[in-house]
Amino acid sequence: MAPPAKYLLVSLPTSISPSNQRDEALTALRSAVTTDYGTVHPFNIPHFKVGTLDTLVQQAEELSKLETACEGVVAKIGDSLRNILEGDEEKIAQSKTVNDRRVDQYLRNFTWNKVKYRADRPLAELIDLLQKEVASIDNDVKSKYNQYNQVKTNLTNQQRRQTGNLSTRSLTPIVNPSVLVQDSEYLETHLIAVPKQLVKDYLKTYEILAPMVVPRSSTELTSDEEYTLYAVTVFKKHGSEFVHKCREKRWIPREYKHVDGGREEEQKEIDRVGREERKVWNEALRLGRTGWSESVMAWVHVLALRVFVETVLRYGLPLEFVCGLVETTPKLAKKAKYSLDSAYSYLGGNAFGRDKKGRVTKDSSEVSTEMAAAGHVGDSGDYSAYVYYDFEIN
Repeated sequence: MAPPAKYLLVSLPTSISPSNQRDEALTALRSAVTTDYGTVHPFNIPHFKVGTLDTLVQQAEELSKLETACEGVVAKIGDSLRNILEGDEEKIAQSKTVNDRRVDQYLRNFTWNKVKYRADRPLAELIDLLQKEVASIDNDVKSKYNQYNQVKTNLTNQQRRQTGNLSTRSLTPIVNPSVLVQDSEYLETHLIAVPKQLVKDYLKTYEILAPMVVPRSSTELTSDEEYTLYAVTVFKKHGSEFVHKCREKRWIPREYKHVDGGREEEQKEIDRVGREERKVWNEALRLGRTGWSESVMAWVHVLALRVFVETVLRYGLPLEFVCGLVETTPKLAKKAKYSLDSAYSYLGGNAFGRDKKGRVTKDSSEVSTEMAAAGHVGDSGDYSAYVYYDFEIN
């Protein structure tokens, strides 16, 4: 099994290269990371319509919240798939694709979906569209998954009624209607499941448990490892009192009414619920796969917007930048980030310095604090000298 991947989205001004050309800047980015710590892929982001500075700052905040929401939806759908597939890692991995491709393949070849999210539309409209889309995906998958859980619980209960002990299982295939007093004006039969360790006490006391219990009317119908089932005849007017006293004794009264053809009807219901469970399982799995794919795509588009907005805020106009996706591992991500900091800390001005050994250090002065307050910080809360976001899609 391949090690988990971690991705770094990095945007740098093309001025990092002598020629100020995008291709050369991407080559410089690759040299800074080196193949020891990760692989750099071009990550193409369109140039969107830019509003005022205040609007961009507000949109940066909205996109930060939206990205958190996207990550949460992807995680929730992933959990749903895990439950639907009962933790089968191979099947889960097969279900987690993006447009029928592995996540790494989708990210390596990312292109902005210009049909769904037209680049000539204002940023505010694109953000609103993505917010609504993610909320809709979340609601659809959640609704179907809840439906599946309800049907599954119903089926489990039906099956338990066929296989459980005598305190819970269906009595339809067990009780012969001939043992029941039926159509009597005064008498009725109660079925009592008695724990094995309480049988002696039951046989000694059931006749005096309540008034007007028919003497010697108790009949053993069947037993299992935990309970013995008895039928007892009681006068109707004292039936409720008898049932109440049985519960006090920790004997379990079982409600049962004989219906002609009950066994067949019960089996038909189990078969029907079983078919429904399989149908809804397929629907939930299909919607879960689609929802995971669509929510990942939405998440990556939100990340692209975050990079773009932050790039404008950091480097200004005209837009001359290069964006790269660094594919690495959680273990190597810190080293990749350190290599980037070493190469491009100068972009942060006074926020970064170097110690006597030439290693990059972060300045804790007011300059760094002011930059953090302006919103130029990563999701971890640390200021970065360049546009930087990291994420994992599991």
